[in-house]
Order: sequence, then structure tokens, then C-alpha cells
Amino acid sequence: MVKIIITDCDHKNIDIETSIFKKADIPFELRQCHTEKAVINECKNAQALIVQYAPITKKVMENLTELKVIVRYGVGVDTIDITAATKYKIQVCNVPDYGINEVADHAIALMMAFTRKIVLMNTFTKKQKWDYTRSIPVHRASSQTVGVVGLGRIGKNFAEKAHALGYNIIGFDPYYKERAKTEFIKVVPLEELIRQADVISLHIPADGNKNLFDKAAFKKMKKSAVLLNVARGGIINEDDLYEALKNGEIGGAGVDCVSDEPMNPGSRLFELDNYIATPHMAWYSEEAARELKCKAAEEAVRFLNGEKIHYPVNKF
Repeated sequence: MVKIIITDCDHKNIDIETSIFKKADIPFELRQCHTEKAVINECKNAQALIVQYAPITKKVMENLTELKVIVRYGVGVDTIDITAATKYKIQVCNVPDYGINEVADHAIALMMAFTRKIVLMNTFTKKQKWDYTRSIPVHRASSQTVGVVGLGRIGKNFAEKAHALGYNIIGFDPYYKERAKTEFIKVVPLEELIRQADVISLHIPADGNKNLFDKAAFKKMKKSAVLLNVARGGIINEDDLYEALKNGEIGGAGVDCVSDEPMNPGSRLFELDNYIATPHMAWYSEEAARELKCKAAEEAVRFLNGEKIHYPVNKF
């Protein structure tokens, strides 16, 4: 009986997972299921699923009667019906502590691209002329305030790095009191952060935060402010963002994730000079990729061997 099925995976190989499963003497298979129907048809006997993008819906769980655990390659679990999993006593796990530095570094890179006007001046210099005055104004870090929305692992890492560069840091997180506080972060209400920040960086889940940054939020931001999203698509209303960028209501936006991925290459957002997009790669480095694969496979093995799991998402 196949105990573990990797539902889908766009990695170049599964050598790391294979080594872990063979060492544990647990049978496994790799599929490429991208729809609910495919998961149901191809994963019927699995006790454990390791999932990248495949939708694991209530219907999937009703049909996979042997299923006991779902492990997500990554942090977000928005493609998994957590309520249904809990109802059917199916354990859901993720890998919340890989790629922390990578995502924070990516947000720093996007921030610096805007605040030092790197992308703008690269294009101008190559296509027009050698003239720094096209970049005016640029401000030093110590004169600018960075607002961090979400002060979990990645948000705090980003805040620490931005602070080290000289930026003033304010933050918002309704759960911040439950976490280790950092003295250089001034915690403020979200509305105050939106009004004060020169750069706003999002480090929050999509669940409960859909369209958090919309037309109303953009009108409260500084006209020169930059919005960064390396968290999840859907937090920013992209139609409202387009209008705000086009009309100069805000200074710019740098995103690594959008509501509907992959992003349409014909998106009107791509027409804007004050919009920078990367293809959901903030998590990636060779080291982070290895860590992710290893931790996902080991979590599935721990569960099947009756050992204590490290990364439970739901409890029952």
C-alpha cells in the first residue's frame, strides 16, 4: 500500500524526499495532480499527502478515506480546507520556519529598488541618458519610516534588517503582545501606520485580510509611499492598486504574489513604471528549497511513525 503521495511538485526532482522515505521504509509515489478531480482519482489509497499547489477540498477528504495527514510544501495552507480536515480528524501540517531570511531579504530588495530608484534609473539610463537628476528626490534611510504589517517570524526579520539599514520602524500586529517584543519597533494602530509610513511591507496571511489594502487605504497613504507584498495574493485589491498607481495616489508597489497566479502577462499593471513584480520567488534560495523539502518529508514520516509532529496547523 502506498502510504505517502506527493500530489504535485514543480521541483526538478524529489531526491531529498526519496532518501527520507526510503530510510524510513515508507512506500511513496509522486503524482502531478492539479485539480480536485485528479487528486481524488490518483490519490485514493494515501495515508499522507504532501501538497504544493493541488486543491485539498472537503470533497477530496470525503473520497480519500485512508487519509490521515496533509503536509504543505510551504507556509500558507489556503489551498487546504482546514475546517473539513479538522472535522474528519485529518492532521494538517506546514513548514513555517523555512526561507525566513529569503522572504525578508526579498522585501528589503524591493524596498531598496524603490527608495534608491534602482529600476527606474536602470531603465532611464539604458534607454535615454546618464543623468542622476531624473532620480530626484531620493531620501536617506534615517529620514524615512517603514511600516511592517504582521510581526511574526518574517515580519520581525524584515524589521530588524530595515532597522539595521537606518530606517525608523513602526509596526502593526493584533497578536504582537503574545510575541517577543523588539524595542526598536513602535507598535501603532493600522490606520496610523498607513498614514505615517513611507514604505509599507505586508507579512500577514490572506485569510481574514482580503482586500485589506484597497481604495480607502490608498487614499490614506502618503502620495510618495511604497507598498510591498511578499506574503499572499488577495491582501491588495489589484484593481484599486492600478488606479492608485496610475493616478499618483501612492508612489509605487512591489509584489511577489497576486490574487490569481500565474499573473497574466498582459496585465495592465505591467504597463506602469511604478510597479515591480516578481513571480512568487521570495521564498527561494537553493538552501531554502532543500530545507523545505527535507522538513515536509520528515514531518510526514514523523506522523506516520506515531512520533510528535513539529508543525501542526489544526488541533482536534
